[in-house]
Amino acid sequence: MAATASNMLPLGSIAPDFNLPDTTTGKTFRLSDLQGRLGTVVMFICNHCPFVLHIKQQLQAIPRQYTPLGISFIAISANDIDNYPQDAPDKMQALMAEWGNPFAAYLYDESQQVAKAYQAACTPDIYLFDAYLNCVYRGRLDASTPQNNQPVTGQDLRNALDQLLAGQTISAEQTPSIGCNIKWKNA
Repeated sequence: MAATASNMLPLGSIAPDFNLPDTTTGKTFRLSDLQGRLGTVVMFICNHCPFVLHIKQQLQAIPRQYTPLGISFIAISANDIDNYPQDAPDKMQALMAEWGNPFAAYLYDESQQVAKAYQAACTPDIYLFDAYLNCVYRGRLDASTPQNNQPVTGQDLRNALDQLLAGQTISAEQTPSIGCNIKWKNA
């Protein structure tokens, strides 16, 4: 399993807008439709990535804990479904049904333009934006990977969320996420 690190969108960057279909409802959403009152987590994931599946319990638990506190969680898949059909929208919908729909939406970025705008490189690639959509955190969920036997806690993202909600400055020393590369379409 090849490991790719995230590109680390510069802190302070404004969240790129999008207009993408939600695979669970069939509706199309803009970022402003899904933005959280106090913050917004945008994460690039996919159905089959072993790095994503390794952390799935925290990907379910963290939104359930923080959504009532004013944080919105948006998942986006941008993988090339011609070569990776297991990441197709119907499979995304089935995965969210299995997971209990923990996100505000699980969007499909068919053109891959949104992933490029966020400088996403891997799954999972996680971004936290404040109430004004300024990037305050980007990086890993925690130190766990499928190979390292570290417990999956969500600690890095949880710390950033707690600091945001407490009105504290989030440390700029952040560790890139590691995961499978986004499956880009052939040019």
